Amino acid sequence: MQDLEQKTAQLRQWIAESSRIVFFGGAGVSTESGIPDFRSVDGLYHQKYDDPPEIILSHTYYKRSPAAFYRFYRDKMLYPDAKPGPTHRILAQLEAEGKLSAIVTQNIDGLHQAAGSKRVYELHGSVHRNYCTRCGAFYDLSYILQNADENGIPRCKEKGCGGIIKPDVVLYEEGLDQRTIEGALRAIREADMLIVGGTSLAVYPAAGLIQYYRGNKLVLINKTPTQQDDAADLLIHAGLGEVLTAAVNPDRKE
Repeated sequence: MQDLEQKTAQLRQWIAESSRIVFFGGAGVSTESGIPDFRSVDGLYHQKYDDPPEIILSHTYYKRSPAAFYRFYRDKMLYPDAKPGPTHRILAQLEAEGKLSAIVTQNIDGLHQAAGSKRVYELHGSVHRNYCTRCGAFYDLSYILQNADENGIPRCKEKGCGGIIKPDVVLYEEGLDQRTIEGALRAIREADMLIVGGTSLAVYPAAGLIQYYRGNKLVLINKTPTQQDDAADLLIHAGLGEVLTAAVNPDRKE
């Protein structure tokens, strides 16, 4: 069995040989920026609330109890001071070098774009996009953080509107955006290398997208085993940012 150094060298070689790399990532990318992983031991799903997070973050709950939804959402889902971590920066570098063609992410924090990445398919939406459910007016994250009615609900400031503003994030019971899915599928099908990192590959339909990869350089990097380890051409159980830094910038220490 290859040791970590050998696997990193293999990853470095494959990156050098490739020109249409696609990265598929999950919460483990953003834990490097201090954003908790939902399903880790210390993550969101292991904390205690009056209702489980998967209930609070559902479309039904949002419609029924928007005030309670927004209390949770502002407290646990928004990290406006978070900065891009090592993985975000490495991927932006690979894109700038013409090696990486797209990022497909399950994260909603916008940190890939903050790092400089241009072609990012956000499967679950973004906290940086928010829309009035009545008139469709657009609002950024700062408005959600700074504006609310007496119940804590952000409302549209357009004259005579006052509609509830909804984050453009995919809640439980909601479907993924079709155009985003189609773009992600196209990028994965056309990839000559697919790097999957920082995800347990447990959330569907997003996790099912990697089945559309047709090449022979499927790299899976995650600290713990996943449900699809057997499908990987190169499997690395280690920290994502550490591995990518060693492969792409071996002389740099993160």
